[in-house]
Amino acid sequence: MSRSMTLLSSMGDTFLRKCLCCLTFFLLAMEVTSPSHLQTQSQGSEDIFPPLWHLVPENFEDYPIQNHKIVINVWNYLERLGMYKILLKYSAKYFSELGPNNLNNILWGLPLQHGWQYGSGRLADPLNSTGCGHKEGDSLCISEFSWWACMNYYLAAIPFLGALDSGLFEEVQNEIELIPPDKQRAHFCLSIAECNTQVPKVMSAWRDFFKYLLSTAPYSETATSLLFSEDEALGYMWKAHTLSINSAFQKCKKSLSYLSGPESSFGEAWSSAVHFLAAVHFPTNFNVTNNFQTGLPPRILLEGDKVPFIGDFTFLQNKILFLLESLHTANKNTGNILLLLWKKAMSTEEGRRFGRSLIEKLFSSAKFLPIV
Repeated sequence: MSRSMTLLSSMGDTFLRKCLCCLTFFLLAMEVTSPSHLQTQSQGSEDIFPPLWHLVPENFEDYPIQNHKIVINVWNYLERLGMYKILLKYSAKYFSELGPNNLNNILWGLPLQHGWQYGSGRLADPLNSTGCGHKEGDSLCISEFSWWACMNYYLAAIPFLGALDSGLFEEVQNEIELIPPDKQRAHFCLSIAECNTQVPKVMSAWRDFFKYLLSTAPYSETATSLLFSEDEALGYMWKAHTLSINSAFQKCKKSLSYLSGPESSFGEAWSSAVHFLAAVHFPTNFNVTNNFQTGLPPRILLEGDKVPFIGDFTFLQNKILFLLESLHTANKNTGNILLLLWKKAMSTEEGRRFGRSLIEKLFSSAKFLPIV
């Protein structure tokens, strides 16, 4: 048993509550000490869908068919984003009880994150050796050398293949072919069989998520149809999400060296923060995710950018960057104990409600126009 787990197992509830109070104080203290002289920027309704969303494929027939196979170029922004649009479409009925227009579908977090990555220039060639992803070149190209694009692949192609394997797209007749990258082929599985071999736990977790949705289908022919629970669905989704992040981080680690020091640090902090969000079953629906993303940096961080004093970033963006990096550093310096304590405290619905309210507090200065 690891030192961290041994320590955790010996902790009583009283000590755990004290540690949680300390963590809460730490996060709120970080909020207080972040800069307040910068202006908060509002977000207009025209910016809240992923860029070029109206041009994105939403049906399998919108992709080319070659040799009776549906061919998807996952290195094209529109085509990769289209996989998310299809996932949203086919999963919509399972979230219908949560509200109208499919806006409470918890899969919205994935395309919105991908849209932020594209809009902030994080999918472009970081080496500047090609025009891939750059305005003066092929602006829709996704670079295989982009760390963000590599990480996102495991949250795009693999969920899509997991959904296919689980039977979510039951009427699809053609086989689906994903186009490989030009050079780093070994980093990416391209089929159900390959992904089941290379990342079996990740594929299994995404299958479990989609099978849970299928089991809650209204008027299901099976006698074991379950009542839909948003908290349970979030639990399945976040388990799959964190496993994707863990696998991707190992595969994509080399690409971190292509980024500036500040951007690389932010990427690591972002990856770490995902686990804290997962523990509270953070609701990744349309409005909540958009509100969250107002705090993310609108461009790649450069050498010389000093968090939390980046002049062209909003107060909220500086604050969130400062919080993410402080939390990552604190967790790293404690041997991951901070995250283990957080997970323990978030193991009940009451704890998760508290955790979500704390995160909402951190984003309280965001100005966002929701869609209803």
